[in-house]
Amino acid sequence: MRLRVEFTTEPFDLDEAPAHALVARDVIEGASLDAVDVGPFGNTAEGGIDAVLTAVDAMLRQSLEAGATRVSLQVNVIGEPGEPRKPGEGDK
Repeated sequence: MRLRVEFTTEPFDLDEAPAHALVARDVIEGASLDAVDVGPFGNTAEGGIDAVLTAVDAMLRQSLEAGATRVSLQVNVIGEPGEPRKPGEGDK
């Protein structure tokens, strides 16, 4: 099963990225995921179920330890392994 995860960490700071946001970004970028896209207002990544769930567990634990007071998270099933992506998937 392939999953797409979208998440944000709070509190926001528009002047500079808070420690919890940097930690979350580092965890996701360092994980074995596909199509990682990190940004100031939201982050997305795709991968197999085990890789996504492992990365989400690490991201939640480490960003909360780094000062996040809220993490908004959405996980969507986007297909089965080896299944071709639909147009537009993975481009986000």
